Amino acid sequence: MILHEYFAPQPTSTQDLPDPVPLIEGLTRGVLEVLSGVREVDQLVRWLAEDAYRKLVTRANLSARARSARAVAPARPVFEILSLRHSSPADGVVEAVVIVAGPARSRAVAMRLEGIDRRWRATSLAVL
Repeated sequence: MILHEYFAPQPTSTQDLPDPVPLIEGLTRGVLEVLSGVREVDQLVRWLAEDAYRKLVTRANLSARARSARAVAPARPVFEILSLRHSSPADGVVEAVVIVAGPARSRAVAMRLEGIDRRWRATSLAVL
């Protein structure tokens, strides 16, 4: 192994990683709280890859501007996880969709987790 490859992020096999379901549920709750303005994006940085983090920061800023324009204060979201589906298209990769019901509408949170450096990290994240 070349020295710069040794210090690069190392892919991890699924068998060496913990069950992804608790992370999927927690990350879903965290993302919805970030978008509602009651949680800082920085609290989720350890579970997000750089690209997913930047996109979430952009989306959170847009949500904050929309709340500011309507003069709505941030409020903790009330929701229920209706379903959680996940599959593993490759070793060390999990793709998941979580359907969440709130008082006003239902949402879907889609994410891709990859095993990097012996832990799961969300490399892609979308809230629909």
